[in-house]
Amino acid sequence: MATSMEILVATAEREVYRGEATMLVVPGAAGELGILPRHSPLLSALKPGELRIINGENEEEVFISGGFIEVQPHKVTILADTAERAADMDEAEIVAAQRRAEEAVNSQQAGSDLAMAEAELAMMTARLKLLRKRRK
Repeated sequence: MATSMEILVATAEREVYRGEATMLVVPGAAGELGILPRHSPLLSALKPGELRIINGENEEEVFISGGFIEVQPHKVTILADTAERAADMDEAEIVAAQRRAEEAVNSQQAGSDLAMAEAELAMMTARLKLLRKRRK
């Protein structure tokens, strides 16, 4: 029985993570998904949030801004709009971006600009939540 699976996390620009894992937890569009080796094939949309890659005692955290996951029994591919390892995140930068997004939401009346500002605010809030959780 397989005890690990191959994981690939990539964006259009770069490969963010490639390695083995014993478990993967992803923010699925309908809720959090736990993936173990030999999982049945699955294709799902992902929402912004924390991707946890667990390999025995080690855990890697990656923030994704949405995308798609393809699960095969021994390989998982995540194609993300954007992705960033938690270890590489800058809190000051995230807080500043969150403030800008809040200002944009508060200054908009309606329309597509408001929807884009709200999506940006949700993404920055999720990034900040991951970073602060990681500190604890």
